[in-house]
Amino acid sequence: MNDQEGNLMIPGQPEIPGAPITLALDAEGGDNAPAEVIAGALEAASPDLRVLLVGRPEVIEPYLRGEDRTHVEVAASASVITFEDEPAAAVKNMKDSSIVVGARTVAEGRSQGFVSAGNTGAMVAAALLVVKRAGGIRRPAIVTTLPGLRGPVVFLDAGANADCRPEHLVEFAVLGVAYARTVLNVARPRVGLLNIGEEAGKGSELARAANALLAGSGLDFVGNVEGRGLLMNTADVVVTDGFTGNVALKLLEGCSSTIFQRMKEAAAGGLRAKTGGLLLRPALRRLRTGLDPEEYGGTYLLGVRGLVVICHGNSSSRAVANALRFGAEALRKGVLPAIEEEVAGLTGRRDPAAS
Repeated sequence: MNDQEGNLMIPGQPEIPGAPITLALDAEGGDNAPAEVIAGALEAASPDLRVLLVGRPEVIEPYLRGEDRTHVEVAASASVITFEDEPAAAVKNMKDSSIVVGARTVAEGRSQGFVSAGNTGAMVAAALLVVKRAGGIRRPAIVTTLPGLRGPVVFLDAGANADCRPEHLVEFAVLGVAYARTVLNVARPRVGLLNIGEEAGKGSELARAANALLAGSGLDFVGNVEGRGLLMNTADVVVTDGFTGNVALKLLEGCSSTIFQRMKEAAAGGLRAKTGGLLLRPALRRLRTGLDPEEYGGTYLLGVRGLVVICHGNSSSRAVANALRFGAEALRKGVLPAIEEEVAGLTGRRDPAAS
């Protein structure tokens, strides 16, 4: 959620005063790294937000010459996991990579969170192997907030787990409910399962089994949600496997970009169209802001013991800066401890080492 100036707003969470927040940033992760990533770090860095640039010093240093480095530090790594690398194998074999070193800064307490636009699978693997799972969760999930017609819709998994079992979707629902309560202040979030039909017997074997488990989970399960109803607020939390979720999310982003481009072209079609376009511009700008992934810059990986923010691979400097601010604000608001407490209550497991 953002205010009119684009600042992240997390209702219901008290501010946590204290020392400046330190976030690690994968300086070499993403299509536009390192230039755009480092530019985003310099834009976001401040007395309240220190940025630890993780990468090869010989690559990073040229971009810092002549810049104010007061709130920026370099954490050396020696290699880069690319988008072509197999994630789990790369994390295990490339322990000196920027993604693994960045995750290690969180595990060792050198930073309070890690942000990357690099290989998503490698980020998930590093979070599991280095940062470690949160109690009661077997599979972490990428959560995003969609702009529903009558309010935000929590959507997960948006890409962390391409292959899932039915019980994993129940865990995603637990994470989503905890997120909706903590971040969006929804007292009793309604849970839906993304599917090809509303009837319980519809869909794949995974969807049918997940529907049955969710119905008996004790959560406020409202049933299946079709794709056309995803933004209609039929449910406050909608869950699916990471493959379907990532396709759905990118389809929504692509559709919104195409529609706004078509509207822009239509508004230039004549005097009447231009006049109408000018009158609608403020409202359309607010709508586009709500749909623009660069406004928040990244998404949380929920279900691990530290803050992990995953950005789009093609993130610009603006998106990187907003992702850093997004992560810092979550830490200031105490979002992660609150979610962990909610998850512990929902799963009945209060041992942080439970799996």
